[in-house]
Amino acid sequence: MIRRLAIFFVALLASLPVPAAAERVRDLGQFQSVRSNQLTGYGIVVGLDGSGDDNFAYLTQAMRGVSGRLGLQLPPGVNPALKNAAAVIITAELPAFAKPGQRIDVTVSTMGKAKSLRGGALVMTPLYGADGQIYAMAQGNLAVGGLGVSGKDGSKLTVNVPTVGRIADGATVEQAVTSNFDFSEVLRWNLYYADFLTISRVRDAINGAYPGMAQVEDGVTLALMLPPGANTRAEIMARIEMLEINPAERAAKVVINSRTGTIVISSAVRLAPAAISHGSLVVRIDENPMVVQPAPFSRGRTALEPNSTISASQQDNVVSRIGPGASLAEVVDALNALGASPADLVAILEGLKQAGSLTAELVII
Repeated sequence: MIRRLAIFFVALLASLPVPAAAERVRDLGQFQSVRSNQLTGYGIVVGLDGSGDDNFAYLTQAMRGVSGRLGLQLPPGVNPALKNAAAVIITAELPAFAKPGQRIDVTVSTMGKAKSLRGGALVMTPLYGADGQIYAMAQGNLAVGGLGVSGKDGSKLTVNVPTVGRIADGATVEQAVTSNFDFSEVLRWNLYYADFLTISRVRDAINGAYPGMAQVEDGVTLALMLPPGANTRAEIMARIEMLEINPAERAAKVVINSRTGTIVISSAVRLAPAAISHGSLVVRIDENPMVVQPAPFSRGRTALEPNSTISASQQDNVVSRIGPGASLAEVVDALNALGASPADLVAILEGLKQAGSLTAELVII
């Protein structure tokens, strides 16, 4: 009942009339050349308190490489027990225009059977981009929010995820990513979500400030003819990002989470004339076994005799009629009048979609 009321109030708030608010261009999309890049690397975390990978083959091979770089050669055929070390994957995001010497955060995750990274330190590890080049070097002590402990009898207790850690400012940028924003003839700006009306309004706003500068390439991309030079372009790009427009209304969607029963209905959803009937059947089975005692001086045994009671009840069907072009508020009122549970609402909305009465995209996750 509480969940149903919560869904009702969320949908009701979404249905209230909201004046069209202007949004900044920078909140609707971004320039194509101004983007972050993903980095990844493979390394070793040492200093663990017996929670490492032990004889994990990849860890042994990596430890040989680390020892070799430090001038220590392990004897051939020797596979050391490495309970205090773990093989890890390091991931990071290189921000746009990051320069050598700047520091970025890194995330460290185990890839073997290590139980915890708490108390460990990452050995210096190169981080590679998609082109295979080294863009940063990572090293440092891990901050782990999880905790994992176990007893000798096999019992275990795990809080959060102890196999993933983070190092704030744990990597130093060694190479900058080349950007062409200051010399390319055409600079492109991309919407986060494709919409022809919104992209047209952004074009008109830019051309209003800088006549003839913007042209639409498709439902996402604008081509901007900017004068060369980083100083001039940066000033124009800053002004473009602060322009305000009224974006187009989002497409009509009904999003259903079938696992939790959560339903989100956008304000653009409309219904064609329809009638909905809903009723629920409740079947209840009570088991009340009876103890049967044997007769006096007999050789019988005390036994349990099954005693089942079956009852069924059905709520009266309620029919709700929805008029043509019903708004979100009317849809919510009609569904709430039926007294349907979240699971029932999913079935009702699917039925409306199949009947052709629901003018919206039905998304089930």
